Amino acid sequence: MTRARELPANPMSISLAITHRRLWWQTDDDDHMPERWDVSADVGELGACPDNHRHVGDIELVIADLRRERNLLDSAELGEWALEFIADTVIDPARGRLQPELDARISEGVARMVILRDIELTEAWRGHGLGALLVAGALRSLARAARLAACRVSPVDFRNAPEDSVAAELASVRLAAMLEKIGFLQWNGVHVIDLRDPALLDVRLDALDRW
Repeated sequence: MTRARELPANPMSISLAITHRRLWWQTDDDDHMPERWDVSADVGELGACPDNHRHVGDIELVIADLRRERNLLDSAELGEWALEFIADTVIDPARGRLQPELDARISEGVARMVILRDIELTEAWRGHGLGALLVAGALRSLARAARLAACRVSPVDFRNAPEDSVAAELASVRLAAMLEKIGFLQWNGVHVIDLRDPALLDVRLDALDRW
């Protein structure tokens, strides 16, 4: 028996809406770098689903051009860890060249990096492995727009209060496992993936069998 019966609708009816957000007056190239992208996962109109469960979840992404010098203003979108990671990773900002060790693991492509900032599923859709599928689908959709994606996994990001330390640690372990399931690998303390990695496509096979 598949888990589809336990869900509000068949997961195969979920669609992704990927939108780019910037202020209306930001029209020059330098005005909207890094780029903020939002992904909304929702059950399509043809999917049989209660209206209050049509929204499945949200993914927050930022795309950074690696061929430019970073400045402190970028931290508002990228976050401090991403700024530090890019500084440690990019050895030639003029060309967007990566450190040789990482460069050897990533296929050729546009010198841009996707930063996976957040993913959140609504309560009714949790616990079925959908997070990995949706992240994989969103990242693969951006394979022509960037070369790799990166995500920092830290208990600090899940801790709402000092007494939440155990829960935060468990949440970070689960997130790391989810990322590694779809092909992410660790490099200098950050999870990274080649956006052309076949693993982003292969993760769909189990879903096709289940649903």
